[in-house]
Amino acid sequence: MAARTVEYLHLPPGSTPPPLPGAPFAALVVIEAAVAEPWRWEVSRWLVESGCRYMLAWGKGCSDWDDSVDEANDEAHAYDEIPEEAFVVTTWHDDEELEEVFWFAKHCAAHPTLALHRAVIVHIADAAREQALREAYEAA
Repeated sequence: MAARTVEYLHLPPGSTPPPLPGAPFAALVVIEAAVAEPWRWEVSRWLVESGCRYMLAWGKGCSDWDDSVDEANDEAHAYDEIPEEAFVVTTWHDDEELEEVFWFAKHCAAHPTLALHRAVIVHIADAAREQALREAYEAA
């Protein structure tokens, strides 16, 4: 698998997600803060609309994020058949260390039909930790 460029986005709970232009990407959603359900749905829709095609969720309520991104993708396609290139692979990792999730994202996570050359660490937390999370990803 080719190396991915890595971006970092700090998304405080309740904030408005910014535009994420560019090619389809893998999102590593690191959830370190509790969030309101309506906001989780808003962010899930935003991920799908922005081109996320592989979403790995880790942290607080990560299985809920897995479900909401799946639902957002179904909703985006009017609950009809999803074209292969629009399918979003979702995983949640509630019993793993973050370093293991980063390793999996870096070395194993692959979309069935698209090459994802971009990864975005979506850090949902009150305070940013860009350097630490980038270093953890690079070390994986």
